[in-house]
Amino acid sequence: MKTVLIVEDDLMNAKVFSKILQKRGGLAVKHTENVDEVMQIAQGGEADIILMDVSLSRSVYQGKSVDGIKITQMLKSDPDTAQLPIILVTAHAMEGDRENFLKQSGADGYISKPVIDHQVFVDQVLALLPQDERAEGLEE
Repeated sequence: MKTVLIVEDDLMNAKVFSKILQKRGGLAVKHTENVDEVMQIAQGGEADIILMDVSLSRSVYQGKSVDGIKITQMLKSDPDTAQLPIILVTAHAMEGDRENFLKQSGADGYISKPVIDHQVFVDQVLALLPQDERAEGLEE
């Protein structure tokens, strides 16, 4: 089973995402906003994809305040974690933000909050999962 790491500082959002991904996507879910944990999970190969909240108001790494863009940059610049797909999640979606966030961070995709269409959300996550075992869960 594939594992999604949800990096999100709003527990309600994290719960909603977890439920959708588990129920509709058949995915395992981990959640943390602790950047050291995010790094450990990513470097340890314990997640197949990351949903990264852009704003992360409380996250600190090595004494500095970091947001989802910064964490994504760190993961993408590390050869050990560069291949891990990362989807940015943000509530602040202005026209043009999406491209800026993706370009700045090197992320693989982008989802706007609130998530209205659960199936589209799951499909976006599944589409970016590494392809090796994906086919097995898709037959109804």
